[in-house]
Amino acid sequence: MEIVNSAILGIVQGLTEFLPVSSSGHLVIFQKILPGFSQPGILFDVVLHFGTLVAVVIYFRKKLVSLIFDNFWFLIIATIPAVIVGLLFDNIFEKLFASTLYVGFEFLVNAAMSYIISVVKNRGVKINLKNSFLIGIAQAIAISPGISRSGSTIFAGSVLGIDKEKVAEFSFILSLPAVMGANLLQLLKYGGSSSINYGNYMVGLVFSFVFGLLAIKLVMEFIKKGRFKFFAVYSLVLGIIVIALSL
Repeated sequence: MEIVNSAILGIVQGLTEFLPVSSSGHLVIFQKILPGFSQPGILFDVVLHFGTLVAVVIYFRKKLVSLIFDNFWFLIIATIPAVIVGLLFDNIFEKLFASTLYVGFEFLVNAAMSYIISVVKNRGVKINLKNSFLIGIAQAIAISPGISRSGSTIFAGSVLGIDKEKVAEFSFILSLPAVMGANLLQLLKYGGSSSINYGNYMVGLVFSFVFGLLAIKLVMEFIKKGRFKFFAVYSLVLGIIVIALSL
């Protein structure tokens, strides 16, 4: 893998991991439209995700401990559905990565979720065990390629009436066990299949961290200013283009 490809993958991973537009869906598209582009090796993929995890830790560094301890049981409950779905249906979701048409329709789902997030009102509902489980179900559904993890979890919390900033923070903290668990599963399944190129890995790590940090900041700012419709328009246009090119 060349340095430029490593940088591109880092940028794509960093931005789309947290923006409500689906990182997996964009990787499927990049595989189809860029010459020589391929799904990164498992170890490199883990490195990219590590960069975005560090971005979460750095962005929320001043209140990370309190966010985790205040929501500890809620985070555990919300993680359970994704663990079950990931273990039981991993092979099915892998096959869906081959279908750009499927991913195109999923982008339309992202568009609908982002639009609803932009118009639904906060009702002052607090995160509790029931709500955290429902948010966890939304996260589990997002294992499907094309569905945004951050978009689906923020959507679920917003529809439940939880303050959007609070549910966004919860979503980003929830990404820590979710992404670590997903990558552990990948390592156990494919761990011996990748060689190490430290230069490329470092480039990917740095770019995924920097752009992951930028993506978190953008999401929080767009929520505060009520501009989530931007993501709805982006996903709608992208979904239509992908579907049209797939037919």
